[in-house]
Amino acid sequence: MSHSRFVVINGDDFGFSGGVNQAIIQAHEHGVLTSTSLMVSGDAAAEAIALAHEHPNLAVGLHLVLVCGRSVLPPAQIPHLVDPQGRFSNSPMLAGLTYQFQPLARQELYLEIRAQLEKFRDSGLPMSHVDGHLHLHTHPVVLDILTKLAPEFGIRVIRLPSEELGINLQLDGRNLPTKLIWSLVFGRLRHYGETLLSSNQIKFADRVYGLLQTGSVSESYLLGLIPQIQANLIEIYAHPAIVNPREALNSPLGAGEVELSALLSEKVRHTLKLNGFELTNYHQISKIAK
Repeated sequence: MSHSRFVVINGDDFGFSGGVNQAIIQAHEHGVLTSTSLMVSGDAAAEAIALAHEHPNLAVGLHLVLVCGRSVLPPAQIPHLVDPQGRFSNSPMLAGLTYQFQPLARQELYLEIRAQLEKFRDSGLPMSHVDGHLHLHTHPVVLDILTKLAPEFGIRVIRLPSEELGINLQLDGRNLPTKLIWSLVFGRLRHYGETLLSSNQIKFADRVYGLLQTGSVSESYLLGLIPQIQANLIEIYAHPAIVNPREALNSPLGAGEVELSALLSEKVRHTLKLNGFELTNYHQISKIAK
């Protein structure tokens, strides 16, 4: 009997802008997108929440923002995390070091993470999973806090990036030094995360694809990748976007449209089916239970 195989296709940065919201809804209605991650402090978060309520089959998780974005709490409450305008550092490296080595920042981090979870809960949407902007949620300090808050907020699934460097480089050899570093760093974070989450009954996908291909999750990349995947429960995430004048961009110009067209591709849908993958989301998976 053939093994059941499941794929969650997630759009990150829901609520970042009207153009991102538009692209995510389009990819859900007409493409393979089954899931999305909401930035509760995003400029277009209110619109995203309204759209999610209109599309009950779109699973929505929390896209935790602790770098390159705005906080939920006022700056006066978390002065070691944000500037007076309420903006986090734009450097993941700097943010990570601060969270690791500054006790005051760590205390504030707990408050801000809690506030983002509360804001998500206030949306009235059931939370399917948690992931983070630039994956800062995989930082051990942040992951520890999420694990502590998991029972209260019903966190059942957390994203742990994990993909094969060899397959990625064979499909796209660009950015080798960055990819090597990310593979090492996130490989170690994944190892830490697996142990922590497993011991707290929090689930995670066997493989998560997207990190090494940030900004270029194109149709041709997916058509090359899918037949090589060995795991049976996977997540592929992308940053689909439509460019609207006067709106900020969440990825290099043109990248959002490339990723949107990949998610709308009939070839991608067919290739997933051909390889035995059933489109699903984390709500449905937790009913099946691994």
